[in-house]
Amino acid sequence: MICLTGDLHHMSLKTGNQAHCDITEIQVAQQFLRLLDDADVKMTMFVSGRSFVEEWDDLHSICDSPLIELGGHNYNCFTPELWHRFWNKMCGSYNGPAWYQRWEVNKTMGIIENKTGRRIRAWRNHMYMHGPYTERVLADCGIDVCSDGVVRQSNGPRWDSRGVFDLPLNIMPDHEHLFHAERTPEWVDWWVKRYGWSDDYGSDSYFVEEWADRVLDELRAHERDGVVSNMIIHPITMYLCDKFRAFERILDYIAGCETVHVSDLISHAQLQSNGSGRPNSTGANSTGACEATDSNNQEPTQPEELSLLALVSIRQRPRDKQ
Repeated sequence: MICLTGDLHHMSLKTGNQAHCDITEIQVAQQFLRLLDDADVKMTMFVSGRSFVEEWDDLHSICDSPLIELGGHNYNCFTPELWHRFWNKMCGSYNGPAWYQRWEVNKTMGIIENKTGRRIRAWRNHMYMHGPYTERVLADCGIDVCSDGVVRQSNGPRWDSRGVFDLPLNIMPDHEHLFHAERTPEWVDWWVKRYGWSDDYGSDSYFVEEWADRVLDELRAHERDGVVSNMIIHPITMYLCDKFRAFERILDYIAGCETVHVSDLISHAQLQSNGSGRPNSTGANSTGACEATDSNNQEPTQPEELSLLALVSIRQRPRDKQ
């Protein structure tokens, strides 16, 4: 079982990928969607809120596809940077204080529902930037699942007692492990040394053909072992690498497997966890400018990973900006 996800950003964000691309990121995603249509493969797209305001003419065709589930990807994607650096110094949260995150999540959810009529259930922070208030805020706003970070040995959603499911990636990500755009071997070497960057797959990057081989090996191993694959593919990254050729190899394999949306996994996990709906969460009220991690100043319990058997029946270090 494979859960294919991706991120889309507004062009005014001016990412490195966007600077190297001859068309907009959303226009790339339109071409990407045609490949998904031909293969009949589902995908959850985490989209920045500003995209719905600034590029709706191109974005609406993606939102209209029955193969695409929408998720939130922040509104401004952590701009302006000075604002987020300030709050990182003030309360150890680059995402900002809880009240600001709550405002941004609600604003993103609101514009998506206004434009599409869909109320989103899934969220991924830009750059997987996870903060101490993330789970509480998302739960307060009605989000069911957050797909931040990379945990190589994970297998499906994990319930967090602060009120949401966590769904980390368990297939090697594309953007931060691929040479493309400004991410030359020399640039990557500088970045890794400058920030000591690595994730659960280490700090290495690869040319796209080798990366695709590694991803396919992982997908095959997961299918063999009954592991749910949660993977990320950025359409613009695949376009910049080789105009989707390597991705088409991956897509050929994925098309022969069961593909699911993020919400499919969560709906079933909710039912399995308490026999009805979403597990009971314990809310927390704001206790100051930043908000304490827990209302009793206690460390939250560790997420509980759900077993594969509960799913099969539905057959922070810096990360370079995209």
